[in-house]
Amino acid sequence: MKKAVVLLSGGLDSATTAAIAKSEGFDLYAVSFDYGQRHSRELESAKAIAQSLGAVDHLVISFDMTKIGGSALTDNIDVPVDRNLAEIGQGIPVTYVPARNTIFLAFAVSYAETIGAEDIFIGISEVDYSGYPDCRREFVDAFEKAANLGTKAGTEGGIRFRIHTPLVKLSKAQTIKKGLELGVDFSLTWSCYLGGQKPCGKCDSCKLRLAGFAQIGMKDPLEYAD
Repeated sequence: MKKAVVLLSGGLDSATTAAIAKSEGFDLYAVSFDYGQRHSRELESAKAIAQSLGAVDHLVISFDMTKIGGSALTDNIDVPVDRNLAEIGQGIPVTYVPARNTIFLAFAVSYAETIGAEDIFIGISEVDYSGYPDCRREFVDAFEKAANLGTKAGTEGGIRFRIHTPLVKLSKAQTIKKGLELGVDFSLTWSCYLGGQKPCGKCDSCKLRLAGFAQIGMKDPLEYAD
């Protein structure tokens, strides 16, 4: 079996991405991050998803981005709520965590190099991406090039790292539909930025998720606070 490192946040995008990697014949080596995010509840979901998909290993890497701050997810900044979809799609929101995917992918490449994996999967989308600049294929292509130039495996080991973005052209609704086709249990996932006992239903992430289920005529299996 081929090995794939899969970035697993606990959300529906990363769960679907992991299921896609599995369907393509990869053994899953999941990696999640405890970086001081206010919605750390997602790590419980990441663990459950990894188990449900039969991951060979699930690595949780801890570091503290609250020391840097600069985001509503890691600093004393209010998470935006009750924005409509048009507002969500304009500009880079305060929930953007500076260089987060750059950091995540760097860890993923390090993990992949260590276990001898050439393939890395990340569940980003250019369609429903909330304005984050590090959720574009253009960024991933640049990072992939850097990974192959800046590692022993890429320069001497005969390995060519490939960063897969299977959702990059899919809307949230299309991602949910794909996940359902692959048997993803979305009741295990978590998307809310606030990280309470129940998803808030008001933050941008909840809004995009709920809109995705509504667009395919289905009810989100999660119970919302509002």
